[in-house]
Amino acid sequence: MIWGSNTGVGKTLVSTGLATSILSSSCSEKQVKFNYIKPVQTGFPLDSDSRFVYRKISEFFVNRKPEFSLLASNQGLKASVPAWKEISGVDLESEGVENSGGLKDLCWYEERRIEGIEKDSLGAQLVCKTICGWKEAISPHLAVQREGGDVEDSWLLDSLQKNLVDGGNDDDGKRFWTVVETAGGVASPGPSGSLQCDLYRPFRLPAILVGDGRLGGISGTISAYESLKLRGYDVAAIIIEDHGLLNEESLISYLRNRVPVLVLPSVPRDQSNNLMEWFDESQNVFKSLSEIMQSSYSERLRRLQNMPKKAQNIFWWPFTQHGLVPEENVTVIDSRCGENFAVHKAKNHDLITQQFDACASWWTQGPDATLQVELARDMGYSAARFGHVMFPENVYEPALRCAELLLEGVGRGWASRTFFSDNGSSAIEIALKMAFRKFSSDHGILLDLCNGNMVGKHIEFKVLALNGSYHGDTLGAMEAQAPSSYTGFLQQPWYRGRGVFLDPPTVFIHSRTWNLSLPKALQFDERKPVNMTFSSQSELFCGTRDVSDLGRSYSAYISEQLSQLVESGSSPHIGALILEPGKIALYFCLHECHFSTIKVGTVDSFLEHQFPFHFSDPSLSIYGIKGEDKVIHAAGGMHMIDPLFQRILVNECQSRRIPVIFDEVFTGFWRLGIESAAGLLGCLPDIACYGKLMTGGMIPLAATLASDAVFNAFKGDSKLMALLHGHSYSAHAMGCTAAVKAIQWFKDPLTNLNITSEGRQMRELWDAELASQISAHPGVKRVVMLGTLFALELEAQGSDVGYASMYAISLLRSLREDGIYMRPLGNVIYLMCGPCTSPRICAELLNKLYRGLQEFDQTKKERMQYFC
Repeated sequence: MIWGSNTGVGKTLVSTGLATSILSSSCSEKQVKFNYIKPVQTGFPLDSDSRFVYRKISEFFVNRKPEFSLLASNQGLKASVPAWKEISGVDLESEGVENSGGLKDLCWYEERRIEGIEKDSLGAQLVCKTICGWKEAISPHLAVQREGGDVEDSWLLDSLQKNLVDGGNDDDGKRFWTVVETAGGVASPGPSGSLQCDLYRPFRLPAILVGDGRLGGISGTISAYESLKLRGYDVAAIIIEDHGLLNEESLISYLRNRVPVLVLPSVPRDQSNNLMEWFDESQNVFKSLSEIMQSSYSERLRRLQNMPKKAQNIFWWPFTQHGLVPEENVTVIDSRCGENFAVHKAKNHDLITQQFDACASWWTQGPDATLQVELARDMGYSAARFGHVMFPENVYEPALRCAELLLEGVGRGWASRTFFSDNGSSAIEIALKMAFRKFSSDHGILLDLCNGNMVGKHIEFKVLALNGSYHGDTLGAMEAQAPSSYTGFLQQPWYRGRGVFLDPPTVFIHSRTWNLSLPKALQFDERKPVNMTFSSQSELFCGTRDVSDLGRSYSAYISEQLSQLVESGSSPHIGALILEPGKIALYFCLHECHFSTIKVGTVDSFLEHQFPFHFSDPSLSIYGIKGEDKVIHAAGGMHMIDPLFQRILVNECQSRRIPVIFDEVFTGFWRLGIESAAGLLGCLPDIACYGKLMTGGMIPLAATLASDAVFNAFKGDSKLMALLHGHSYSAHAMGCTAAVKAIQWFKDPLTNLNITSEGRQMRELWDAELASQISAHPGVKRVVMLGTLFALELEAQGSDVGYASMYAISLLRSLREDGIYMRPLGNVIYLMCGPCTSPRICAELLNKLYRGLQEFDQTKKERMQYFC
């Protein structure tokens, strides 16, 4: 892609010279095709850059009489009404042609064959195209305002993509070059007003920057270069015209040889010879430029092709059994633009294709392409201003503003203090320390300790949590979650499970209806509600459910459990309740184990923690030992906890002065359709943890918010009473800066069109009818849809159920080919978007998912046997 540091710096001359050099080097063994594309042209058709390239190269070949023939063509695709009239000579009104004000299709095509010495041998082909043009020679966004012909960015990108692909479809055996020339400068507006450096970013084509050799050109060229780099472009070379000011020396010094700088001869003011002599004089420069481009391309391609093998040899991927990932299944991500990966496909002729990141890059990402650039700019500013500075006893603007926004937003009405850390798991451990101190203060333990009354006594704390809970991978955070595949001996030999874990009721969509599923403890006849279905999601979250029969059943069950745990008064104490408000469990938890007949020697002491999935095949071999019965029963899948149950649980704990921790690392900042998922429950915590979307997912940062009462439990005369916890990168400036931008961006209706005008809720992103249709599919067991998340569990049996299941692999591969990047969780698959994602995109994702399910249902389901 040819960029200019400003308008009038010679982009089209560079395109022409480059094409001339490449086409004139053609030979019979290696035919050459050169595509020149001008997406946006003003001053059209009189000032047509594609026509200039077409005519000038044709003239050059006529004068030079090459050995082989050249076929050259030029085409205009669409134009505004005034430009269309200029070409066609037709007055719309007089001819009765409807004038809708949009762009008109052009029938403008010209072609010329320049015979070489060997007339029958076609060695080169030039194809020039203008995608859309306006008559007045002004900035494209102004031309649209004056002449009409509105062009959406998506349409222009689709048109460019089509021309890029179509241009190479019939060119087997040819060297194939494509140059896309922009209009004006790097940051000049496109037709919609979007800056061109942002407009074309999804393609991330390697850049040639045409610098400015005139007075003031050093500053303009460096600014253009920095603008491209800020947006993730690779600049292969900078080329400038010599104006006798030696601008290239300053550029070379600034760039420190990172990018080659080439200098063209001065363009003569007297162009009576049609620049033929200038092109001759410039050929060595353009030859060097083409060699730099070829070398850059080859190196990039080699690197992309070698990345899967290198990755397998040196990476240790998390949550991955490397033996189950063949080299061809490694996804090579060239870049990310907003919600999409640019993925290299080696088997498809080394194409870069777009895939929607339906994992939201492991549940962290929220920015669209616009916010991504904003975050990059602000984080770069912060790095340049602060680098990193230590936090204790210091204050600096990003940290202070971030803390203020957190307390005014997700902590509004209850929190007064912000404690920064570096990731969600650490934030949880900090919260546990806070909660245990608060419990100790409220229940006299701290006073007894200070008065020396604890000599010889042992105090043990446990947490109250839900089965299926997951709060991170550090050792302390894992102690606060129920036994699972992550906590067994092979993963965490120290695990004790310092908690009491309740089986919660869950809700889901099946066959177009919201359904309630109760655990065994709530299925007694006297407690079981009559109505187990809901007509809508809003009914599910309605506060009037508190006084329902179901609410009373929940309250009686929870009160009974807490009375047994708390009122004994002896250790261990239930020192905290920890849960994810509005929780959706997207993993598989061990629910119930028994070993009736399996004999596995020395390993049966930990097998029960290592195989959280359901074996139904009696011939299944583990370490070569046969199991004669169903070995492990697992509660697998994706579950959404009934918000009524969570609300009653919180209220019951707070009435007993048990501190309540909300783990909002995943659920906070609009992930579930509201800024704080606590709003879905209608109750407030004492402590809450945030991360992931807090920075837009761009950089790790976490925060633990606490109430005044929690903070006061750490006040005292001795430093030993303080919270002795911290990280070298606590409240690092780049993370706090990103958080400030993301927090404000997500909740502002002017920047996030999904936010309601009141700024408190997000409109529904997933099409309800499509979701209902998917829930009724015979291959779907359950669906959960909330905020930015859409998840479903596939109907499966036996070894096809569970975290280790490979049941969904073929479906996931099909969806990746259809432009959706997904990772399975056993027989559970999910789509996750960002708070700014358009509902239109979400509908496209659901349509593709439904088509994939239809195809999956018609083919033989892929089954793979799991071996330890």
